Amino acid sequence: MSGGLRGWRAAAGPLLQASGAPHGARRRRRLLLSQLFQPLNLQGEGGEAGWEAGSRSHRLMVQGGLIHPGSTGCYCYLPPAVRAMEKLVRLIDGEMEAVGGQKVNMPSLSSAELWRASGRWENMGPELFRLADRHGKDYCLGPTHEEAVTELVAAQSNLSYKQLPLRLYQVTRKFRDEPKPRFGLLRSREFYMKDMYTFDASEEAARQTYELVCGAYRGLFERLGLRCVQVRAATGNIGGTTSHEFQLPADNGEDRLVLCPDGHFAANVEMLNGEQTSCPTCGEKLTQTRGIEVGHTFYLGTKYSAVYNAIYYSPDNKPHLAEMGCYGLGVTRILAAAIEVLSTEDSIRWPSLIAPYQVCFIPPKKGSKEEQGAALLERIYDDFVEAHPHLAGDAVLDDRTQMTIGKRLKDAKKLGYPYVVIAGKRVCEDPPVFEVWDQNSGEVLYLTKEGVIELLSKVQVP
Repeated sequence: MSGGLRGWRAAAGPLLQASGAPHGARRRRRLLLSQLFQPLNLQGEGGEAGWEAGSRSHRLMVQGGLIHPGSTGCYCYLPPAVRAMEKLVRLIDGEMEAVGGQKVNMPSLSSAELWRASGRWENMGPELFRLADRHGKDYCLGPTHEEAVTELVAAQSNLSYKQLPLRLYQVTRKFRDEPKPRFGLLRSREFYMKDMYTFDASEEAARQTYELVCGAYRGLFERLGLRCVQVRAATGNIGGTTSHEFQLPADNGEDRLVLCPDGHFAANVEMLNGEQTSCPTCGEKLTQTRGIEVGHTFYLGTKYSAVYNAIYYSPDNKPHLAEMGCYGLGVTRILAAAIEVLSTEDSIRWPSLIAPYQVCFIPPKKGSKEEQGAALLERIYDDFVEAHPHLAGDAVLDDRTQMTIGKRLKDAKKLGYPYVVIAGKRVCEDPPVFEVWDQNSGEVLYLTKEGVIELLSKVQVP
């Protein structure tokens, strides 16, 4: 297949090629595109058997070697997608730690008894994956962990008010038996989610926590450069008295939203009573749009703490039920939704902070008159990595020199590297000049070696 790899095959050489260095010096490594496990089908020829792309992000992620369809609604995350997800999780960790979050990891398997106590074993219906062990004991694969975390806190029999607020979160796989999985990672049966559960001493304190975490969510999406709208939403089977969704406006989003043009009101249409058409605050006509839900927050009160007796002791040593909240972020859904709203029909665009790789270096075609520029480009690669070792895993060398620069640049644009550095025609000038494509701004710069390194030194990764 022209311009891409129809399938990946193991190459004979090492993935990380050692650059030239004096004997005894620390060896620098080059990340070679030809040896990345990233099966490309950038021309979209003959899709994988058993799947049909239902959205732009689904198609681009499969064609770009980010995910591979497994069973219905389940996907293999390939190395570039894992890199993007790990970067996103680091950003989330930073935001959660900034609001006092402590990271835990709870079992995916939960006992039926735990869920029967809350009533959700029955109420969740067929969306709950259920199974039995060899002894006939029933379990479910957790779509969320309110029961498990409340039982965990309830087990701490002498929890003091001095230990509150308690804000526990995790980033783990979740499971939901979707009746019709579709749109790739936007609606799958197995997915990654960040879920935080908070315990406070009073309703007032719990609502302050609620506002604090919602603010952290808004800050996260601002850092990602994604327009996100916080809208009023139904509490659903999780429960509670207050709920908001965080939605990325998108033409093909599954949710219908109404927004005040002045920002006073935003809601999922399922929250509206009758035919509400004007803002309840300012009277302006509400506009309608569609969105992709990427986060959901709930003020739970004592819905779960009352069931599992999650109590704390006040200053006068009396027991009180903890006031709770829960806060979800769809980690893998954010990846897909970002691609959905930022990309063109045939080219991935990433929020720069979570792009799997930040820069692609494209040397001249083998046998071309510019071939002498290959060594110069490799030197820039090596000097850049040496000066910025934390970016060593973010720099890719497209060593497919049997292909023209044009074909490789086309691939690089489709894969969404924020920067592409090319040793083109002007590399033969004195001093050599390199082409730098800034994918997000659309600018093409012509820079010397020093200029390239100075530009790339501004690259940021979590």
